[in-house]
Amino acid sequence: MTAALAVTGARKAAVLLVQLGRPRAAAILSRLQEHEVEAITAEIARLEDITSGESTSVLTEFKDLMVAHEHVRRGGLGFAHQVLEQSLGPERAAEIMQRLNAAAVQMPFQFLHQADPAQVRSFIADEHPQVIALVLAHMTPDKASLLLSGLPPTQQAQVAHRIAVMDRTSPDIVRSVEQILERKLSSMLQPADLSRVGGLDPLVDIINRSDRSTERQIIEGLESLDAALADEVKGRMFMFEDIVNLDDRSVQQVLRQVEGSQLALSLKGVADHVRLKITRNLSARAAENLGEEIELLGPVRLSQVEEAQQAVIRTIRDLEERGEILVRRGGDSDFVD
Repeated sequence: MTAALAVTGARKAAVLLVQLGRPRAAAILSRLQEHEVEAITAEIARLEDITSGESTSVLTEFKDLMVAHEHVRRGGLGFAHQVLEQSLGPERAAEIMQRLNAAAVQMPFQFLHQADPAQVRSFIADEHPQVIALVLAHMTPDKASLLLSGLPPTQQAQVAHRIAVMDRTSPDIVRSVEQILERKLSSMLQPADLSRVGGLDPLVDIINRSDRSTERQIIEGLESLDAALADEVKGRMFMFEDIVNLDDRSVQQVLRQVEGSQLALSLKGVADHVRLKITRNLSARAAENLGEEIELLGPVRLSQVEEAQQAVIRTIRDLEERGEILVRRGGDSDFVD
């Protein structure tokens, strides 16, 4: 949504929110600025009967914009335009891209989609942690985690802390940093209102995609900088030991996706209650075989155990994203048993 909502834009937003229902509409309105909320709620109040044609038109436009925006986030405007042309044809693609630009949903730092995270890291490693945090908050979590994992541990903690406490940044500052960084990276790249960035969710998303060693370093560094914040971050993350919080049906689904040798390695040295949660969801014969396999492993490197645990966690996250299991985290309170 733009900073200054036109009447037609406010009406479209009102129609969309009515279609989404009260809970989702309230969640969306809570993220908007005061003048946007006023404009949209005024339109909602003026709405009477919404024709099926208007409703379909608004929902279709919203869907098209979201699809286009996702392609922009993954590969920039050029990439989004190409994909839309291939699937919808040049005229329809041009119309959607025009709406996308008019809605001002183009994200800053698009040129980073074309850059190797390792190269970006070499250019910004000496920047102030606040600048690095601003850049990472505008990158996709996968690329941001690769960049963050290559920084020294102390710097990782400082950057992670700043991402978590960042809320809104002046668009002038965002543009200034963007222009400076783009000039620095111009040799390896081809030409191609308030910006809301940062916060706990993007930080947790970045950490969740990092290797276990980087994850541990970031958490330990945050604990030394801000213990309360570190506790909140850990509460939103899924650690291997949190598998005990899964219901038995979910654990069984996870076990069907994990190789026996990997499972045995992941359980090496874990607390008894964690191992018990696993074995309780196996047949007596399978649990016995797993115990024997763990014993046969003998001494193993901690890094190998952590790697196996990360693989199990990735399986859990994949199942959660597909809606096949529910994962309770430390901060969750919206479950009814």
